[in-house]
Amino acid sequence: MIYIKESEEYLEWLHSLTKKEQAKVNARISRIENDEHFGIVKSLGEGLAELKWSNGWRVYFASTGHKKLLLILGGHKNEQEKDIKKARIYIRRITAH
Repeated sequence: MIYIKESEEYLEWLHSLTKKEQAKVNARISRIENDEHFGIVKSLGEGLAELKWSNGWRVYFASTGHKKLLLILGGHKNEQEKDIKKARIYIRRITAH
């Protein structure tokens, strides 16, 4: 089992989706938690990685310990550069404490 924590930024993004879209994202997160099946993932370096969907969605996350993940934020491929920068800032902020 993998333990997942969600940042406020991630939850804001998730709640901006329709209920049907939220269900798709939550199903994938559930597969990660229960089956340790991530699907399409790309490492972005510096401890940051992204879950990728074919429709362009991205969820940026970091490992925070053994079998522990932090979902930092979600977005779309069109906003990828901006979102990656925001996610890196978030990681630096939490690791500074």
